Amino acid sequence: MRKPVIGIPADRRLLGQHWFHCVGEKYIAAVAQAADAVPVLLPALGERHLRDWLDSCDGILFTGSASNVEPQRYQGPAADPGTLHDPERDATTLPLVTGAVQAGLPVFGICRGFQEMNVAFGGTLHQKLHEQPGLLDHREDKTQPLDLQYGPAHEVELTEGGTLERLAGARHVTVNSVHSQGVASLGRGLAVEARAVDGLVEAFRVESAPAFALAVQWHPEWKVMDNPFSRALFAEFGRSVRERAGRRVR
Repeated sequence: MRKPVIGIPADRRLLGQHWFHCVGEKYIAAVAQAADAVPVLLPALGERHLRDWLDSCDGILFTGSASNVEPQRYQGPAADPGTLHDPERDATTLPLVTGAVQAGLPVFGICRGFQEMNVAFGGTLHQKLHEQPGLLDHREDKTQPLDLQYGPAHEVELTEGGTLERLAGARHVTVNSVHSQGVASLGRGLAVEARAVDGLVEAFRVESAPAFALAVQWHPEWKVMDNPFSRALFAEFGRSVRERAGRRVR
C-alpha cells in the first residue's frame, strides 16, 4: 500500500525580486519521519485547487510562519506598520481548514496554523500577548541560538481526558514558546486541550471532527525525533492519516 499524502500549504514570500511558495524544511521532515507520510507542498493559490487537494490528500498540516494572519480576517484592529502578512496564504488556508474538516481529512495546526484554525472557526487573536494584562511574554529571544530559541520555555496543563493527555501520559508538559500572537476568543466548536500557566489557550481540538483535528501553539516539529511527546503527536496524526487513506482505497 502506498504511503499516505499530507498536504502542507506554503507561504508566498518575496526572495530577491521573485516570488516563491515555500515551506520550512523542519515541517517537511516531521511529516516524512515522525508521521511516516509523503509531504506534498500546496502553493498559496487561494481556493482555486481546493477541491483537488481535498480529493488527493489524506491529511493537511498547517505550519508556523513568520507572517501573521491579517487582522481583518477576524475583525481585529489594524496591525502595526511593517507587520509581515501573507494574504495569499490566508486566502488558501482559511477555507482549506474548514473544507478539510468537513471532508473528514485529519488536520494538524502548528503556531500560525493553530491561529489559522482558530480564525477559520470564528475565533479572534491577540496580536501582542506581551501587552495584554495578566499574560506572559511568549516570544523567543532572537539573539540566542536556535536551540535556545526553540528550547523548553514554560509548562502547559493538558485537559484531563483529552487527546494530548493520553499521548503524553501526564497532565503537565513543558513546551517551547516562539510566538507573539495568541487566542483571544476561541472559535466555535473548538475544545481546549492545553493552557499555559497564564491561562492562554495553547492547544485545542475540533469537537465535531470525524478524524484527528488538533492544533498547538508551540513547535513540536522542532527536532521532533528527539522529543517523545512531539514524536507521539506526529505519530498520532500519521496514524489518523493512514486510516483515512485506507478507507479511500477500499
